[in-house]
Amino acid sequence: MTERIVLAYSGGLDTSVAIGWIGEATGAEVIAVAVDVGQGGESLETIRQRALGCGAVEAYVADASDEFANEYCVPTLKANALYQGHYPLVSAISRPVIVKHLVKAAREFGATTVAHGCTGKGNDQVRFEVGIQTLGPDLKCIAPVRDLALTRDKAIAFAEEKGLPIETTKKNPYSIDQNVWGRAVETGYLEDIWNAPTKDIYDYTATPEFPPAPDEVTISFEAGVPVAIDGVKVTPLQAIKELNRRAGAQGVGRIDVVEDRLVGIKSREIYEAPGAMALITAHKHLEDITVEREQARFKATVGQRWAELVYDGQWFSPLKRSLDAFIEDTQKYVSGDIRMTLHGGQAIVNGRRSDTSLYDFSLATYDTGDTFDQSQAKGFIELWGMSAKVASGRDIRVAGK
Repeated sequence: MTERIVLAYSGGLDTSVAIGWIGEATGAEVIAVAVDVGQGGESLETIRQRALGCGAVEAYVADASDEFANEYCVPTLKANALYQGHYPLVSAISRPVIVKHLVKAAREFGATTVAHGCTGKGNDQVRFEVGIQTLGPDLKCIAPVRDLALTRDKAIAFAEEKGLPIETTKKNPYSIDQNVWGRAVETGYLEDIWNAPTKDIYDYTATPEFPPAPDEVTISFEAGVPVAIDGVKVTPLQAIKELNRRAGAQGVGRIDVVEDRLVGIKSREIYEAPGAMALITAHKHLEDITVEREQARFKATVGQRWAELVYDGQWFSPLKRSLDAFIEDTQKYVSGDIRMTLHGGQAIVNGRRSDTSLYDFSLATYDTGDTFDQSQAKGFIELWGMSAKVASGRDIRVAGK
């Protein structure tokens, strides 16, 4: 039986050419796998027909947009995950769901190898291959761009020679990846980190310098999951899409950062994540009133480590699963409403309410009705500072000798 290779297929030039390129280099049949994670653009059927037209023996297509929102975006939201304090893991969280479908397709079609279109200097090669090794340890991995010397100029020449049904003459200077959680742009003009981004690179967000009138929105959560926008029930996917639209119109969620890639280099990235950043902001403010202080402090550390693991391609790791369990436990009482104003590139919270809030007005107020016993504060301070006071006395005593 002829060997079969499953290819992660985007419908673009490189992966379209990779179908024939892999076939010629290995003699294997190629099954193209396209996964919709809310990236928009062409229909899955159009992409499927292009894959077949480029020589794939079969094309597996999956609408995973709800799956992506529920099982990947929501956990990221619950973790308030921002890699290096900035990046909401736009590409990093889409790779595991694609991997899941690649392995499923490999089993379905009897493939022994999985291929992806990543280069040898990015993070995605790690995310794909570590995920594949974990879910399908018997499967081999190849990367045509990295392993079979498929450069862009060779891809264009191959497509023209074979008459493939793919645009080859239009050259975009940027590398772009997008899904419903956000959009990532890199390379080209942006590789000089002194250069400011030009307006043409943005798509999910309008310029914040000249915003429309402020947009006030109320987001409702149940156990950390967004369930309504302005009182209208929504699924997580609908919540993300609606806030992409509304926050994007106000220029919310533009991120320009130089980040540390897993492979050891620094890379300048431009991200647009209006829905993600609005939701993370709202969720964090709701946690501020519903999560106990020490639990919240430790969760911030857990969330940071969670983001690093996911960025580094360890979505399916034992530690990630353990951190998931802790994060999920913290979400038990994260229910309520957050009101925020979207305007001029900012999402500013100006109201919060929850039936499970730890905020006690009678303890917090300085006016009549205050129930806080201030007489207890003096003794508390004496005990709280005792160890530092004793240590300071020792320091003074030893220094005087």
